[in-house]
Amino acid sequence: MEVLLPKLPSFKFPSPSHCCLITSRSSTYVRFGFRRKSSLSVCASTVNEAVAEPTVGSPSLGHSTRPHFPILHQEVNGSKLVYLDNAATSQKPTAVLKALQNYYEGYNSNVHRGIHFLSAKATDEYESARRKVASFINASDAGEIVFTKNASEAINLVAYSWGLSNLKPEDEIILTVAEHHSAIVPWQLVAQKVGAVLKFVDLDQDEIPDIDKLKEMLSRKTKIVVVHHVSNMLASVLPIRDIAQWAHDVGAKVLVDACQSVPHMMVDVQSLNVDFLVASSHKMCGPTGVGFLYGKIDLLSSMPPFLGGGEMISDVYLDHSTYAEPPSRFEAGTPAIGEAIGLGAAIDYLSGIGMQTIHDYEVELGRYLYERLLSVPNIHVYGPAPSEKVQRAALCSFNVENLHPTDLATFLDQQHGVAIRSGHHCAQPLHRYLGVSSSARASLYFYNTKEDVDNFIDALNDTVSFFNSFK
Repeated sequence: MEVLLPKLPSFKFPSPSHCCLITSRSSTYVRFGFRRKSSLSVCASTVNEAVAEPTVGSPSLGHSTRPHFPILHQEVNGSKLVYLDNAATSQKPTAVLKALQNYYEGYNSNVHRGIHFLSAKATDEYESARRKVASFINASDAGEIVFTKNASEAINLVAYSWGLSNLKPEDEIILTVAEHHSAIVPWQLVAQKVGAVLKFVDLDQDEIPDIDKLKEMLSRKTKIVVVHHVSNMLASVLPIRDIAQWAHDVGAKVLVDACQSVPHMMVDVQSLNVDFLVASSHKMCGPTGVGFLYGKIDLLSSMPPFLGGGEMISDVYLDHSTYAEPPSRFEAGTPAIGEAIGLGAAIDYLSGIGMQTIHDYEVELGRYLYERLLSVPNIHVYGPAPSEKVQRAALCSFNVENLHPTDLATFLDQQHGVAIRSGHHCAQPLHRYLGVSSSARASLYFYNTKEDVDNFIDALNDTVSFFNSFK
């Protein structure tokens, strides 16, 4: 019997000033995934980050942008890294890394609190990042953008500030069974405090949240609808504009979890006519530690503070305080200044490529991933099949019969250098609904290529064959 000997990760990081070694894969496999290798030298640091418009016969968007991401040019466990965990977090281009470095080296200072040069410069760049976010999602005013530490905090802000002020016993909050924990737990906590009722929309036969059932569920008791734009497990895309219209028809508000849509497609909050929308920087090429809440200005102005402290006040007395106007009212204390500036740089980078260009490329690459996965024996891919009428995001959650997803992910990493996610993806209710405890997930971004997909499928087939050899 062959024994799989686990090995600890071995990382080779590229020097910022020297060329890095990238290994290409051969289709010749033997047990434990060893393969012959050839190498070519690529110097990512010398590549101009301007992305040329794709033309016939030109490199794909993935090939054009990969040189901008130093982390992708390394070996993991003796294999070239294939990073397919973008729904969890994206990698960062050099432009974002430089923006962070420039802030900390050149003008690190607290914002809004000083008249000296460094403070003024930091404040200008921080507020510039807010304006960039507003423009990116077509908010009507930068004051509708509140910086938070992540999307989870943004949802909690709405739940505690708007929810506690507006929900009463027997009021209804409508969600789907496919929501992220961050969109479920805050509303559970608030509902327990005020006596509100949570109602959940099931999936239809195509493993998509049943929009017809959602429409039927709406009533004058409904006070807010909390839904994802793109499912982080099913890859399904919901018709947010229609949902917002139906909700508004019964007097309800709409909060959209856009963490899996804002990085991948054009999102226009005015066109969608949503009341609240949240997203995270780290999923859209920006730093961790910062996200944002979009809220219609009249709603934000009517909401009490979420956290107390500096920045969010107008005047403080010993027996009471008055509060600043939004968005400052919701940004207590020193914010994540460098991270917000890095998010602004990420938006500049994405805008330079064009979100429609990114979306079109990912639709094609996502379909290729889905079709290649279906070639793997005894696999089930969750969510709808892509078609002319059904839009599907560039990610696939799946299970292989009689194989635990964590075993698959571990072997893929240790023997092939392929990074995917395994577990419940912060969607335990959805997994229970589907009758499984966990799944594996491969998720793409615009810097991925068809070669990445092919290498993943070859590695997955090798992994499945390995485990099946013990049966």
